[in-house]
Amino acid sequence: METKIIEPWIVGELDDDFFVPDYIEEIAQQVLRSYDLSVQSMQIVTTKPDKGGAIWKLETKSGPKSLKLLHRRPTRSLFSLGAQEYLVEVKKARVPQIIKTKDGENYVEAGGKLWFVAEWIEPLAPVSKDLEGAKHLCYALGEFHHLSKGYEPPKQAEVASRLRKWPKNYKKVIEKMDWFRTIANAYREMPASSHLLDVVDQFEEQARRATAELEQSSYFELIKHGNAYWGLVHQDYGWSNGQMGAEGMWIIDLDGVAFDLPIRDLRKLISGTMADLYYWDATWVREMIKAYHEANPITPELYEILMIDLAMPNEFYKNIKEVVYEPEIFLNEETTQLIQTIVQTDQTKWPVLEEIKNDWKGRK
Repeated sequence: METKIIEPWIVGELDDDFFVPDYIEEIAQQVLRSYDLSVQSMQIVTTKPDKGGAIWKLETKSGPKSLKLLHRRPTRSLFSLGAQEYLVEVKKARVPQIIKTKDGENYVEAGGKLWFVAEWIEPLAPVSKDLEGAKHLCYALGEFHHLSKGYEPPKQAEVASRLRKWPKNYKKVIEKMDWFRTIANAYREMPASSHLLDVVDQFEEQARRATAELEQSSYFELIKHGNAYWGLVHQDYGWSNGQMGAEGMWIIDLDGVAFDLPIRDLRKLISGTMADLYYWDATWVREMIKAYHEANPITPELYEILMIDLAMPNEFYKNIKEVVYEPEIFLNEETTQLIQTIVQTDQTKWPVLEEIKNDWKGRK
């Protein structure tokens, strides 16, 4: 179908949060003609204007469905669609089933992007934001990783793998610390600059230590097993993308899946949860790891990598890297508060890591 190429869009001050340009709505209508669906209504539920993506909820005679405009390159989107099909059709995982087009395809290509329709799972509810909820999330994540092993992408898909990229990513964090320092020095008059300069050395040192430990670890042996052995990470897993349904936990929004060591998802979940608590709690961390381990066993070698990844200055880097784009806006009083919170939370991390680092010694 001849259509305009879809580009990221700007949301104006008078537009609501769910604004989508008219031409994209028109393409959506064209895409739906490729499906044998009797659509009674469609409602936009999520937009990614900065990337050019969107999700609609469709009410149809055969129940609720989702229509997704995937913002990534079509070859990259083929990888995640193949993964979603593999998980449902081959592994019977609790992820939404893709609805085929009239021609039996998983997707429609329009506007230079891939679109697809999937089942809308109802009812779904986030788990409680307490330790029990966190354990549910971790078990479901382990289950997802376990079921994703053996996935082989479609021939025409680009292979999304982060398996061999850990050393490079760690080094990038170290390099960016120097950027932060340079920017804070250049914008010394801004409220947060002096606070950033006070702490950047300690976080850079943490990144250097973790990088050295990774170099000495089992990482290089582990990655030799290859992509299919380890399976997929979600990359954006948390309280919104792991939800409780009638038959158990469902995992949704698989657009960003990639091959990687599975504990990268677990690390992100632990780091993010501790940041939400504003302090590190050994009981929470232990119980989260144990719940995950029940569904996807963690070897001592993999546990070592998890400890190294937890020791990286993840929250500092994640929150401060925006400074590179608009320092004169970013380095404000709010960021001063943010830095202070990150530092205080970080101080509680080290006793916890020290306490749990030997938990997995001697395990088979």
